[in-house]
Amino acid sequence: MTSHLPALPDDDWSRVLCIVAHPDDMEYGASAAVATWTARGVEVAYLLLTSGEAGMSDAPEHVGPLRAQEQQAACDTVGVSSLTILNHPDGMLEPGLPLRRDIARAIRTFRPDAVVTANFQVEAYGMLNMADHRAAGISVVDGIRDADNTWVFRDLAEDEGLPKWRTRALLVAGDENPTHGLAVDKVAVDAAVASLRCHEAYLQHVTGHPEPEEFIPQILTQGGEAMGTDYAVAFRVHDMGGLMGD
Repeated sequence: MTSHLPALPDDDWSRVLCIVAHPDDMEYGASAAVATWTARGVEVAYLLLTSGEAGMSDAPEHVGPLRAQEQQAACDTVGVSSLTILNHPDGMLEPGLPLRRDIARAIRTFRPDAVVTANFQVEAYGMLNMADHRAAGISVVDGIRDADNTWVFRDLAEDEGLPKWRTRALLVAGDENPTHGLAVDKVAVDAAVASLRCHEAYLQHVTGHPEPEEFIPQILTQGGEAMGTDYAVAFRVHDMGGLMGD
């Protein structure tokens, strides 16, 4: 008998916070999960740690606002309720206390059932992963724990009125060793393709970038094969406390 990835236990989730380093990081397949969640009434917010201003050849003061505009269009395509972009420097993201505080603040403010981030292993996507992705991922892990600790960043509660919050699960998209899958339909696949298409200026800048229609459905088909469905988004899931409702 073929063994498939189990379904993500997300039936009772009401809020999901996606935290990534750059504009477009959610659009390489994971946005199909976002479209699926929002279609059934889950509130999804995005927190981008940089504006991606160093990712193109034009001056950063021009690129940052442009990429923010494209990201907002991508968010609108999959029903994201809120987009927040921080001003940490693109290409120089540091996994220190300021970044952890910003992430903990966002988690305590939005109070998500789950947080989504992208693969932050040193080797990822068939290459060496970039520094910002690695810094973002480890900071998300720490920020989730910080958000649930009364005695870390006490100012968030005392000065900003943000008591601790326990996120139940961390979902890592793009991990080579997924543990769960979220089945998605063709509508969500098309929405994922359209969301990446919104990053028009960035895609034109990247030499040899494949068309979204060529590889996004392929990624989601591979996820479906792993789960035993037509299409799926595969995640490596970490139980941060109470994933199964305990």
